[in-house]
Amino acid sequence: MKRNILALIAHALVLSILLTIFGCISLQRSEAEAQVKFTGELERNVTLRILENDTAKEKGYFKELLDAFNAAYAEYGIVAVDANMDQYTDLEQDGPYGYGPDVLYQANDALMKYTDGKHIQPLPVEQLDCYDQISQQAWDAYTAEYSGESYVFGVPVNIQGPLLYYRKDLLPDNWQTEWDDDKNGIPDMTEYWTELYAYSKQIKEESGGTRFGYMKSLFDTYFSSGFLFSYGGYVFGDGGFDTTDIGFSAGDSYKGAYILRQLASVMNQDCIDDTITVNAYSMLGNGTYFATMTTPDVYTLFLDELAKEYMRTEKLSEDAAYAKAKENLVAADIPKLPASGNLEDRNGEMVDSVMMGGVNGYAISTYTKAPNAALAFVNFATSYEMISRRNELLGIAPAREDVAAQVGGLSETINNNLMAGRIAVMPSTKAVAQIWTPAQTFFSDLAKDPFRLPGEQKYLTDEALQKGLEKVDEQIYSAIHTLN
Repeated sequence: MKRNILALIAHALVLSILLTIFGCISLQRSEAEAQVKFTGELERNVTLRILENDTAKEKGYFKELLDAFNAAYAEYGIVAVDANMDQYTDLEQDGPYGYGPDVLYQANDALMKYTDGKHIQPLPVEQLDCYDQISQQAWDAYTAEYSGESYVFGVPVNIQGPLLYYRKDLLPDNWQTEWDDDKNGIPDMTEYWTELYAYSKQIKEESGGTRFGYMKSLFDTYFSSGFLFSYGGYVFGDGGFDTTDIGFSAGDSYKGAYILRQLASVMNQDCIDDTITVNAYSMLGNGTYFATMTTPDVYTLFLDELAKEYMRTEKLSEDAAYAKAKENLVAADIPKLPASGNLEDRNGEMVDSVMMGGVNGYAISTYTKAPNAALAFVNFATSYEMISRRNELLGIAPAREDVAAQVGGLSETINNNLMAGRIAVMPSTKAVAQIWTPAQTFFSDLAKDPFRLPGEQKYLTDEALQKGLEKVDEQIYSAIHTLN
């Protein structure tokens, strides 16, 4: 009996080794085979299902893209259509059963989580028109290594880096004399967080809490974590690949946490949850908020709300209202932070902000039956003409450097920020899905602190802030390595 058991164990070990070997061979072959799928010969008479984001649909860009592509490829019988799915569809669940799209547009962290399961394909990106026009930093967001080889799984379209949106017509009349110390013609409250904090405190006090300066849902990990990164924090070590090294508490990140607490004190309790995220467009439009922070691709949503307000209150025509809205809605680079980590320190040294960002782009499903036609769509959608049009209609910051340079302004600034390291790109790993809830829980608790009764406040010292951040790191680590 003992001999039989030992024989079974031996057979099991051999089988395990063989499965491991064949698994590695299978992985290597699958990556190579995926590249072979792109032969350059277009499949004919096929329909491509394209997943785009909701804003592109609402503003009419997606329809223009589909119409233009379908006209260009009509001779091949290739038709691209709206996949008619939620923009955050799960390819891992839908793809194997034939329900997923052929081409997906999403953020790099959302797309790259599909690489381990081989749900999206490595792409021959050197063949694309946009290849030489996109920075290495943007390509890196879609690059992963398997079996010692690097593969690119997505094509960058636009860079997501936070911007400060504010109403120029809500600046104080004396801003040029009282709020422009360096006399550079730019309001200090849009250049320095210390000044925006002071101005926000003034607005809240003078209005009795009916109007506000800077307003943002501080529980939002995407935007709030940048304050930690500005003082040495990070998500994962080794450039985002070492998930055993969680860094929300690293460096002097507690300073960034204290700044978030200070900002909460000049807001109202809407900053604790997602209320401000939902109502920011209308509240900036009607003048309740002076400023907020969000991404470039929603510029037109703010513009629409502000134009509607001018039409309602000033009885302007639609053209006149939009002209005035474009004049008064300003999207600016993120302000500098005090090196001390205290927003009351208005005369101390200032440092650049480092904010979390991402790179939105296209990927191609492994389950598509027309990979060459899908690649042709991606090439068309990332052409100079279509990216320029996307910028025009949606206000994106193009990943194509030639378009960014042509557009100038903040589009070029965001590209430069990415290359300078002022945008911390979300790690392109499935494990990033585990950071949101622990960090969000802490940020929400932190935002609530100024509204607690004296004696019940939790984050009044550097030590308390540091411990709170260390707990976030522990929870993320457990979610990735222990609970799984």
